[in-house]
Amino acid sequence: MLSYTAPRSPPGVSSPHPNRRMAMLCCRATASLPPSPPTPSSHAADPHARLKAAAARSDLQGALAAFATMSSSPSAPAAAARPVLRTFTALLKLCAQHADLATGRAVHAQLAARGLAAEPLAATAIANMYAKCRRPADARRVFDRMPARDRVAWNALVAGYTRNGLPGEAMEMVVRMQEEDGERPDYVTLVSVLPACASARALGSCREVHAFALRAGLDELINVSTAILDAYCKCGAIRAARALFDSMPVKNSVSWNAMMDGYAQNGNAMEALALLKRMLEEGVDITDASILAALQACGELGDLDEARHVHGLLVRIGLESNVSVMNALITTYSKCKRTDLAAEVFNDLGSKKTRISWNAMILGFSQNGCSGDAVRLFSRMQLENVKPDSFTLVSVIPAVAEISNPLQARWIHGYSIRHHLDQDVYVLTALIDMYSKCGRVTIARRLFDSARGKHVITWNAMIHGYGSHGFGKVAVELFEEMMGTGSLPNETTFLSVLTACSHAGLVDEGRRYFASMKEDYGLEPGTEHYGTMVDLLGRAGKLDEAWSFIKDMPIEPGISVYGAMLGACKLHKNVELAEESAQRIFELGPDEGVYHVLLANIYANASKWKDVARVRTAMEKKGLQKTPGWSIIQLKHEVHTFYSGSTNHQQAKEIYARLSKLIEEIKAVGYVPDTDSIHDVEDDVKAQLLNTHSEKLAIAYGLIRTAPGTTIQIKKNLRVCNDCHNATKLISLVTGREIIMRDIQRFHHFKDGKCSCGDYW
Repeated sequence: MLSYTAPRSPPGVSSPHPNRRMAMLCCRATASLPPSPPTPSSHAADPHARLKAAAARSDLQGALAAFATMSSSPSAPAAAARPVLRTFTALLKLCAQHADLATGRAVHAQLAARGLAAEPLAATAIANMYAKCRRPADARRVFDRMPARDRVAWNALVAGYTRNGLPGEAMEMVVRMQEEDGERPDYVTLVSVLPACASARALGSCREVHAFALRAGLDELINVSTAILDAYCKCGAIRAARALFDSMPVKNSVSWNAMMDGYAQNGNAMEALALLKRMLEEGVDITDASILAALQACGELGDLDEARHVHGLLVRIGLESNVSVMNALITTYSKCKRTDLAAEVFNDLGSKKTRISWNAMILGFSQNGCSGDAVRLFSRMQLENVKPDSFTLVSVIPAVAEISNPLQARWIHGYSIRHHLDQDVYVLTALIDMYSKCGRVTIARRLFDSARGKHVITWNAMIHGYGSHGFGKVAVELFEEMMGTGSLPNETTFLSVLTACSHAGLVDEGRRYFASMKEDYGLEPGTEHYGTMVDLLGRAGKLDEAWSFIKDMPIEPGISVYGAMLGACKLHKNVELAEESAQRIFELGPDEGVYHVLLANIYANASKWKDVARVRTAMEKKGLQKTPGWSIIQLKHEVHTFYSGSTNHQQAKEIYARLSKLIEEIKAVGYVPDTDSIHDVEDDVKAQLLNTHSEKLAIAYGLIRTAPGTTIQIKKNLRVCNDCHNATKLISLVTGREIIMRDIQRFHHFKDGKCSCGDYW
């Protein structure tokens, strides 16, 4: 093993009270016993035999009852059944199994009173008890006071440190046991320290342990080889793990499961499922661990057919009553975008549901765009008196953010405060993101400033929030402040600040941050970072630079990169680069027709009608359709959805009457319809079509239903068009209302005839 610096001396153990605790516990145990049946033999009445039998059953109370019948006085008659050293070590072992620290301390006190605490066997049992009761410092104190230590004592400390999340200390103890006492590690040492190596991702130490096992011949033990394999997987050395797996002459189900889980955790889901198939073919026992690894692999792949297959398998082997497995199945179906199947599994659990079950289902709804279902399930969770935790809130808050209702946002925020979860870093970050997505970036900033400690994800949420609202300069200032605090940015931080630069036209800043990402922080840009840079340059009209940037990319450009270029070409009416970008996109086979529509609009703006017809024909052949635009407005607890030209709303006549009046009012202050985006119809029809766009209908309804001076907030699924953007600015002027519009790209705050985006979006 590598050398490690010895830790500081741990704090001392509280001085035990020799007799009071044990006497009290023994009396309590005796009092709680039922009347004893007649004993058929003197052996059955022997308290040592009774204690031994209780220990075999892992029955701590029964062992204490047996101990209570023993004499605790050294002056008792010789015939009395006095406790001996093994009595106390058996009790300590039971205390360790039950994590009963109070009783363990009492046993320690009894040993100290009898002068037995320094005996190697006793001291090792005491140290092991403290370690398993999550008191590693006390275990170390006992260990350091031992006059002589054997390998068992060293192993107890190594295992204790590993179990208590102190991998560095565990590895340091293995080094010390060899250097100070000359103790040679055995298989127990190896299987105890390997999880510590894995936890610390200390691949070099894993290799040293593996080499030692080979030299000592311990690699032939299946539990040692499996532990090495598992450590390699957790350190990301999946090839080394597979080489070891293939070389193992004998494998058990634990070995197979470790290899499967390694593949699933390291992003190679196909290999994980291939191993499951081999296990079935070779007759290896399939356990819950096998199923959990397979379900994770199915979820990563989003493979519904494989998920159904694994579901059938787990039913056949009788694991449908295993709640942990069924919770994993809920998650897997959710990742396969089948929340209906996930909900069936969830409901079938009945009274067996745990909080993890609720969390998995809420998260599944939230991640699949079923925000209303997520919030309703959270409410049902309260009705059934299931106490939420921080993970529950982190799962449901994004659903509230997606609904984008400020009233619900305040409600869930208040709920987190009442349950003392609002300062959990993940909950706080989710709240910041939620308020930003609900159009309340000022409240988000107040929460951000209130954070006791800011994690990188907290900085990311606030920077992204400013960027999405068009406050690019403020986002950049916050990013610089983050750098000043010494906080290290990650890939998401840079994506957030680059997006903010793109929305605000901060080209020089964007170039500088993109270069800094790799040069100063060693972070490799991904496809999203490249796409954002193309968007930044393209929006600013630097199309040639953007195209050169794409050609010089060290990774293969994806649809998002070429899509950003195509959008810039539409904005700046560059047909030639639009055609090249679109051709690359079509070669990648997108599932949606948005790029075909974008190209057709570019051709139409250039009056290339034959090309427009060609693109539309291609869409028809491929079965691609234009995504219909919609806008929603939520008033109180009702969500109203409007499509362009729709007339099915119960107040449609009032809406269209108010909209007609509104158009006349904004025309009086300079509104001129922008008809560039509509083709193939007469000019008067173009104006009529523009006037019935979904966002205008939603705004008109908001004006009807809300009091004067009230802010109107709507959400749109597509990018707001130029005409609606211009019209909404003027509507805010003539009505004296602030209008907040969240489109697919960003927020627009319209007030007094101006927009927060500065007409740059």
